[in-house]
Amino acid sequence: MTRLVQTALRPATPIAPTDTFLADVVAGLTAKRKRLPPKYFYDSAGSALFDQITSLPEYYPTRCELAILRDNAPAIASLFPPGCALVEFGSGSSRKARILFGAAATVEAYVPIDVSGDVLQQDAAQLRRDFPRLAVHPLVGDFTQAPELPPAVAGLRRVGFFPGSTIGNFEPREAVGFLQAARKMLGAGSLLLIGVDLVKAPEILRRAYNDAAGVTAKFNLNLLVRINRELGGHFDLAAFAHRAFYNRGRRRIEMHLVSTRPQTAKVADREIGLRAGETIHTENSYKYSIKSFQALAGRGGWSPLAAWTDGLFSVHALRAAPGRAKPPSTKRL
Repeated sequence: MTRLVQTALRPATPIAPTDTFLADVVAGLTAKRKRLPPKYFYDSAGSALFDQITSLPEYYPTRCELAILRDNAPAIASLFPPGCALVEFGSGSSRKARILFGAAATVEAYVPIDVSGDVLQQDAAQLRRDFPRLAVHPLVGDFTQAPELPPAVAGLRRVGFFPGSTIGNFEPREAVGFLQAARKMLGAGSLLLIGVDLVKAPEILRRAYNDAAGVTAKFNLNLLVRINRELGGHFDLAAFAHRAFYNRGRRRIEMHLVSTRPQTAKVADREIGLRAGETIHTENSYKYSIKSFQALAGRGGWSPLAAWTDGLFSVHALRAAPGRAKPPSTKRL
């Protein structure tokens, strides 16, 4: 549950138009193996629940990444080129980017990309007050679709920033496609700073996604609450249970909603039948070693420069590899 996410704050407005949301939900729930895209977790209630999750004692990624960034900010900043623009993918809040602004005087502009215009504008206004020399150019859009950067940063070298281990929410092939698209967007010789969760003891992972307070369970079930509210769905929340487990063979956490009894729900006049024990797969969170992630990055057109880790989490600095970038995957991430 690196939660498409990144930071504790997420969009308070729908992540996509209702018709797209509906199409994705119907397609996922009528598939042979039922699934729902994790990006739809983040309505206002889901965002608030994720904010709580990041502070739970069992959930280590946020505090580990913040500590790594703070402890290594000077070394990270030393890699930034002069007069650069920091481009953050799926920014939400700028909490982590602020650590970099404090250490890297070479950052002249900041381009946070997120689907929520309200969140972006509010955060941009505060950043302009706190960092008056920083040019802030919020970009409303889906970062997985490689939106065009603002003309104001056309002449600046770019540093990409993708914290939160959101890369783990992609299937490996999709992650390579995202990295290829990011390389094309950021340009030749660009830098990419990315957070990656590490393979570790399964019990640590199990606790992180099955907290004692049940906040993650509420977060997972809130996806059905949103479908009921926004799409006129008829899901009985009492008939579902949260399940999260570590799939050792695939090195990933899987989150599911489990039907506790035979039932039929309805979305947009489509009946969705579920057997007792049948699941709706809501999220994957892949875990990597330092070496395996660097190999993945290589397939995406990036060369490793440095990696910082506390043994649980890692932050990687990558350089766009020389040569012509491969065309990014056309599959929607």
